[in-house]
Amino acid sequence: MRMNVCRNPEINHLVLALGCVTIVALVGAFLIGIAAGIWTLIACAGFWLVILIFMRIRYQAISTLSYELNRVLHNNFHLPPDEHDEGELSILRSEICKMTITLREQAEALKKDKRYLSDSMSDISHQLKTPLASMYLIISLMQKGELTEQRRRELLRDLHKLLERMNWLVASLLKISKLDAGTAEFQKEAVSVENLIQTAANPLMIPMELRNQTLAIQCDDSVMFEGDFAWSTEAVGNILKNCMEHTPEGGTITVRGMGNTIFTSLEISDNGEGIDRDDLPHIFERFYVGKHSSENSVGIGLALAKMIIQEQNGTIEVKNLPQGGVCFRIKFYKSTV
Repeated sequence: MRMNVCRNPEINHLVLALGCVTIVALVGAFLIGIAAGIWTLIACAGFWLVILIFMRIRYQAISTLSYELNRVLHNNFHLPPDEHDEGELSILRSEICKMTITLREQAEALKKDKRYLSDSMSDISHQLKTPLASMYLIISLMQKGELTEQRRRELLRDLHKLLERMNWLVASLLKISKLDAGTAEFQKEAVSVENLIQTAANPLMIPMELRNQTLAIQCDDSVMFEGDFAWSTEAVGNILKNCMEHTPEGGTITVRGMGNTIFTSLEISDNGEGIDRDDLPHIFERFYVGKHSSENSVGIGLALAKMIIQEQNGTIEVKNLPQGGVCFRIKFYKSTV
């Protein structure tokens, strides 16, 4: 990319000013004498030659930077090594390199987000397609006239379960999308851990009673943390639901709440079969379904729980217990660490 020096008004003003000074110097020198005039003419010619060479080199460097910037605008973020010595142009080029590195990282992050969105949409479509297909099948069966009243009621119950599953799935996906977009609002309020556990466990009490399972809560009413009660209930409820589904009939789910000067912790453990060693590193990944998961699992409950906890300056980890079962440990830190 060639640059026209004459289009620069600052250069035009400089040339005009230096030209006037040169003319005045030559006139004054020739008035003094012929020899003085000739020497002044030679000196002025050398001066102008140096100026022109300097300007040519300078504008070649600027032209190179302009060409490289044009490449950046066309998504070529790789600049050649700096060939300039220390100086303003070198500083300018260094700043341009920093800018291109930032742009490249942003472009790569955008591509990654697009791929992730595409994969997520594919997973969501698959998860919705399965219950929808079952619902269409149930409706087609119910349209047959030879069905008994008992069979029709069974199909209605199955249809209701599928609708509840789809409603939970869509609601969870909307919550995840809010967290991804950073639009979810979290309140800062004092949350009682004991009240949080009881509220989160309340929707699971009937299923646990049918399984003859016991929920043991070991928490003092003084254990508190600062966070959002509703979102925290969602997170703890998803973990309790996971433990309930993997605890055998007659089993026990234990929840412990503890606090110290640094963090407030919740330990949710069961006496089930535990998590397979291969599944353990991926248990909080979105749409990941482990080997011991139920056929209705879609792999978003624990992923949503982790996102909610991390949004409240918290951490969550899981491990298998030596005596059997699994333990989820949540920490809500009282200050940023």
